[in-house]
Amino acid sequence: MEEYWDGPVPNPDVRTVDGMRAVLADPDCTASAPLYFMYRNLARNEDDHIWLSGHTLRYDITVIPPCTLCGEYVKTKGHYHPDAPGGYGYPELYQVLAGRAHFLLQKKDLSDIVVISADQGDVVPVPPGYGHVTINPSDKKLVMANLVSQAFFSEYTFYEKMHGAAYYEMKGENWVKNVNYPPVPALRFVAADDIPDLRTEHGKPIYDLIGTEGKLDFLNYPEKFTEISGLP
Repeated sequence: MEEYWDGPVPNPDVRTVDGMRAVLADPDCTASAPLYFMYRNLARNEDDHIWLSGHTLRYDITVIPPCTLCGEYVKTKGHYHPDAPGGYGYPELYQVLAGRAHFLLQKKDLSDIVVISADQGDVVPVPPGYGHVTINPSDKKLVMANLVSQAFFSEYTFYEKMHGAAYYEMKGENWVKNVNYPPVPALRFVAADDIPDLRTEHGKPIYDLIGTEGKLDFLNYPEKFTEISGLP
């Protein structure tokens, strides 16, 4: 963690295999190691911490070591964000700090399912109305940062009920539809550097947005930034 972060390091929340069984392609998989580590509410200094808190924002880092679970690439559990008071879902902003990621996004009504491929330095938005899972499809450690509003709690129930996202990514980048879902669209594949309106540049740390007034308002007030489509 210290290789990617030069501020205070709290104890991480740890996601275990048992905590993920409900969303795995094979819930009976006998793997047992911790899967990934979530360092929440980070700030390099007290001024940044006060600014983030005062703007109802949080900066996190998640570390996902390479692993396969009975043929499925390691992934995050998956969740949706609720709607903000203005009627649009809370968005989120991610950046890959090391490794490679596949961000699997699916609209709440399942009308759009997208895989965003991202490498080190790439920035990826989760637009309003999309749930998301992050997958480590490589043999390298995946480290990613995110900026998100603190005004809500993530909703995991749908992913647990449906036993994961609409597709599983199996070893060899083989995408398999989750049979618990109704008919859904085919996957769309998008490169991170094809996504417009990110509020920052690919390769430039999203942490640098902290302290810049207005740049992160869309995370708390998505209804005021409907021109930011998020995905091509």
